[in-house]
Amino acid sequence: MLKGILAGLAAGALWGGVFVAPRMTPGLTSVDLTAGRFVSFGMAAALAMLFTRSSHQLPTARQAGTAVGMSLLGFSGYYLLLALAIRDAGTEVPSLIIGTIPIWMMLLGKPLGLKWSALLPGLLLTAAGLALMVFATGTDLFGRVKPSGVHFWRGVAYALMAMVSWTAFGLLNARWLKRHPHVSASEWANWLGIATGAGALLLWLLAGSSAKELLALENIGSLAIICIATGIGSAWVATIFWNVASQRLSASLCGQLIVSETLFALLYSFLLDRAWPGSFQLLAAVLFTLGILASIRAHR
Repeated sequence: MLKGILAGLAAGALWGGVFVAPRMTPGLTSVDLTAGRFVSFGMAAALAMLFTRSSHQLPTARQAGTAVGMSLLGFSGYYLLLALAIRDAGTEVPSLIIGTIPIWMMLLGKPLGLKWSALLPGLLLTAAGLALMVFATGTDLFGRVKPSGVHFWRGVAYALMAMVSWTAFGLLNARWLKRHPHVSASEWANWLGIATGAGALLLWLLAGSSAKELLALENIGSLAIICIATGIGSAWVATIFWNVASQRLSASLCGQLIVSETLFALLYSFLLDRAWPGSFQLLAAVLFTLGILASIRAHR
């Protein structure tokens, strides 16, 4: 269990970097950044499969089909829906909707033998932390964020679909790994990576900037480094860690550990800004941390 918890926290630490990557890549559209990250994910996975030989290296046709479907749910399809949601509804409302994923994972992934009363403290602490974080960032669904026609509500619909997509991925991914113990966490990450990389390349060809436009950017070298770093670290390595956690822990506890992604994202953002978090943000972080500890205790 300890190894699974540490793996889940490590995945959260790596995923947190994705939230600051857009601020470090001026000149790239969301599609370009997403495609660059996931194509790098696919290339890292392909190289790993090429240089690490094993008896279970190649998936069967059924496993390959599952990897394609899961890559759409948890990677390229999810991020495309999120990008469309942000385009139509701004950043605040989609972020709030996506922020409920840990709660849905805990609710839908509860083990049969675990009582709701044991899970309730972690749920309440996480919900309170989320509400306080929304308040701390100034999001007011009935004030500052004002619905503006069909585009706003279309964005809300995209955000809801993105939330459902990744929640389904988290639950199905854990179930698949537990049903296929002969497939290692790294092998499954490689299969997902190749499927995701192919989808990301198609996304870039359909909706990304042209190669000529990208090569004309003055900071193309640093942009490429960030795409590769997030593709290898925040996608490939993070997926391996997440698979390890999914193999060893229940889906509900894994869902609670996703909160660490928010904590690390805040940490990286404050470091980038060279600023201290506000009192409400610190209190929200404390509530998130207590929620993780309460959930770990409930699952022992």
